[in-house]
Amino acid sequence: MRLYYAPDTCSLSPHIVLRELELEFELVKVDNRSKRTADGRDFLTINPKGYVAALELDDGEVLTEGPAIVQYLADLKAENGLAPRAGTWERVRLQEWLNFITSEIHAGSALLFNSSLPDEVKSIYREKLFRRFNFLEDQLNGKTYLMGSVFSVADAYLFTVLGWCKFFAIDLQGWPVLSAYMAGIHARPAVQAALRAEASD
Repeated sequence: MRLYYAPDTCSLSPHIVLRELELEFELVKVDNRSKRTADGRDFLTINPKGYVAALELDDGEVLTEGPAIVQYLADLKAENGLAPRAGTWERVRLQEWLNFITSEIHAGSALLFNSSLPDEVKSIYREKLFRRFNFLEDQLNGKTYLMGSVFSVADAYLFTVLGWCKFFAIDLQGWPVLSAYMAGIHARPAVQAALRAEASD
């Protein structure tokens, strides 16, 4: 498999999952501006949407959209428990978390990257994001991970998008439970390995 990625983007999430599962894969860096891969290909021929992550399978199929990719990967090695078994109530709860992260945290944070937005507009989006952080603070209180005591693909995704707070001068210390949660995930060997690989490439 090949994972097409760019540093400091949501592609870190499937990258972490690949390493958690100890699956064999190749990392291919994508320049988000030029839409060229590190080996000189036009990324738009791989993913016409133009953004990472994209996972190219051994048979040539390409899967896009982070929440879909991480669930596909988790099911390849279901025994590892990164996602509850398909068809169970717990799996639906995982999908609920993935949808919340993608619509409220990922999309809500991505708007703050837009340098053309006036500060007063960004302030509105920040306040909305902070309300979501308050919700997460409450939901994680007394739990190690989103699904309870077991690390899941939703945690890889939430860790990834919350990592963007550093670009917006948002200090998660204001949410101590969320801050401790982030520190715990950051310490995982697979997370450390993914971060090192993306920093060195």
